[in-house]
Amino acid sequence: MLTEKQKTFFEKLKELYGQELLPSFEIIAKEFGFKHKNSVWQYFNKLKEENLIYEKNNRFYINKDLFGAVLFSSSVKAGFASVADDYIEKRVSLDESFNINSPSTFLFTVSGDSMIDLGIFEGDRVVVQKTNTARNGDIVVAFIDGGYTLKTYRNKDGKVWLEPANSKYPNLYPKEQLVIFGKAQGIVRKL
Repeated sequence: MLTEKQKTFFEKLKELYGQELLPSFEIIAKEFGFKHKNSVWQYFNKLKEENLIYEKNNRFYINKDLFGAVLFSSSVKAGFASVADDYIEKRVSLDESFNINSPSTFLFTVSGDSMIDLGIFEGDRVVVQKTNTARNGDIVVAFIDGGYTLKTYRNKDGKVWLEPANSKYPNLYPKEQLVIFGKAQGIVRKL
């Protein structure tokens, strides 16, 4: 069991470095205001004992199971209320679900209402996997005639266009250029 000082040390470590390789004891001692690296070593021994960090090839990492949101195995009804089971299935990381740590994955904030019929609203964050190809029906971020947009990619009989998901907007047919930046993998929304 951790003391309050050890908990505070660990939370600060987690906040500063996340899932990255932890720096040397000297660097951590300096950043945390310790006079000696031995203090960091003592904290690390306790954190290792509690399985909060692990060592691999003489390098330290924070346990990946400590990141992400908790996923309950029971669903929550959007209709009539029901008793939810209090069983936690596992911890879920959006980084892992959407491969956000990949250098080819990006988040864009949606502006406008051209995709509302697909449930994509202004202020949503769309997770996009970089690719220059798309299949008919993929939701893409594309560069068309000088600007970027989020739309459904359409390709029929050799004709290519971008289709909004709101009847207020017309289809976009490229006059000069259409380049696929990436495919949407999901959305993240704050309530």
